[in-house]
Amino acid sequence: MARHGGRVLTDQLARQGVRRVFSVPGESFLAVLDGLHDGGIENVVCRHEGGAAMMADAHGKLTGTPGIAFVTRGPGASNAAAGVHIARQDSTPMILFVGQIEHGHRDRDAFQELDYRAVFGSMAKWAAEIDTPERLPEYVSRAFHVAQSGRPGPVVLALPEDVLSAQVEVADLPARAAPAAGMDPAAAEAICARLERAQRPLVVLGGSDWSRAAAADAARFAERWDLPVTVSFRRQDRMDNRHPNYAGDLGVGMNPALGARLREADCLLVIGSRLGDVPTGGYTLLDPARPGATLIHVHPDPDTPGQVYRPDLAVTAAAPAAIAALAGCPPAGPRAWSDWTRAARADYERWTTPLPTPGDVKLEEVVTWLSDALPDDAILTNGAGNYAAWVHRYFRARTYPGQLAPTSGSMGYGLPAAIAAKLEHPERPVVCFAGDGCFQMTLNEFSTARQHGAPVIVVLCNNGQYGTIRMHQERHYPGRVSGTALFNPDYAALAAAYGGHGERVTRSADFPEAFRRAEAAGRPAIIELALDPSALSPALTLDAGG
Repeated sequence: MARHGGRVLTDQLARQGVRRVFSVPGESFLAVLDGLHDGGIENVVCRHEGGAAMMADAHGKLTGTPGIAFVTRGPGASNAAAGVHIARQDSTPMILFVGQIEHGHRDRDAFQELDYRAVFGSMAKWAAEIDTPERLPEYVSRAFHVAQSGRPGPVVLALPEDVLSAQVEVADLPARAAPAAGMDPAAAEAICARLERAQRPLVVLGGSDWSRAAAADAARFAERWDLPVTVSFRRQDRMDNRHPNYAGDLGVGMNPALGARLREADCLLVIGSRLGDVPTGGYTLLDPARPGATLIHVHPDPDTPGQVYRPDLAVTAAAPAAIAALAGCPPAGPRAWSDWTRAARADYERWTTPLPTPGDVKLEEVVTWLSDALPDDAILTNGAGNYAAWVHRYFRARTYPGQLAPTSGSMGYGLPAAIAAKLEHPERPVVCFAGDGCFQMTLNEFSTARQHGAPVIVVLCNNGQYGTIRMHQERHYPGRVSGTALFNPDYAALAAAYGGHGERVTRSADFPEAFRRAEAAGRPAIIELALDPSALSPALTLDAGG
């Protein structure tokens, strides 16, 4: 039976198991919209292409399968680039479909024309344009394979308007068959043999490929070997933070004691993480020229180990398979590093004991209360900004997936990610933390949450400034405030205008009841926290000179 290209495309998505896509409509892919009309796939209509791409990235993080976004040509694709960059740096499987001008108009600088291979060539794992409708199934199949193979990441496919509108008879292709999971037993034995010789081992968990089973296996492996376990930046849900072997995160503003422990370790077992500049303190805690420690690097992409740090042992395997194999590998004898592990946990406990900050609303008290009050399966999201330092330091992640945040440091991510999370897991509490600067980049997606029935709760940290930049400004140019002050709307009124729930909290003691009212409202909610602008971070104030 003949179908137009848009229906061929949506049928391929259905074959691949896609249940939901995120889009901002455009005339360049009207045939796709027609294919989605009765194709059995939910179309979440967003307010900005950046928000749609960020939702697709969050969906990819939550499910381990590609998040799908559709945007129009030119400005639409340019707006979506932020989400593609996040997916690339965060190793998230994602496919961005972009409408394109007709073939006959190419290379004439036509309306909204872009060369998407050139625009996204350094940002995506693969960027291509589909030239004929007959090849739609082939390109879509390859996109799903590339997005999920090795180190996962984004794929960008351009869809010329005439390819989508053309009628064609073409066979569908079956869904991608996931490769067999597992790790060579000899590799597990080699890892364990090197661990046996260590005096000060440290495990670093990270990467995007994870599961609840992997989190449980990580705890089992840590207990069996009595190993201190850390996680890379914004991967704190890779292991229950309450576990006695959990030692903290190697993130921005990491615990100095943990950074020292990374430097002092004589054996590093890195599983899933790329071991880049953030977890190594800008490559200062671990010198690429002389790393010192025995480095065991397990990663699904064989090209990643050795890019910066030369591993003593490189193993190509997905993190869940590697963790499962290691959890079943018994130690040969008593551990020589038990005191080292206990000290690492004690460092973490001290670090997460709240320090008082200025103001009547203390973010450390709000985050600590949420950490204690929320159920284990709650999902927290955030974008970028100093407010996130309180979240990462004082909230103890418990269940995977429980944390959605951009390792790329992209502002505006929290709200779109929260919406994607609530649509995927409507039964779980979803809380977005956002700064006033961060939130104003994507606050229009509050309308998307309202339209599609995603009652997320936004905890809005309002200090009237771009706090991170103000902190650096005070360090380098003290007293010379420039470009960092913000005007803010009445957020409670804004929430109400969207048909949501809104409150403003001026004392920490009032937050618990405000949160309970937001939960009971059953609608998207904003709880604005009136923060003292002098509290720049959990440990720095303006009075202390930044």
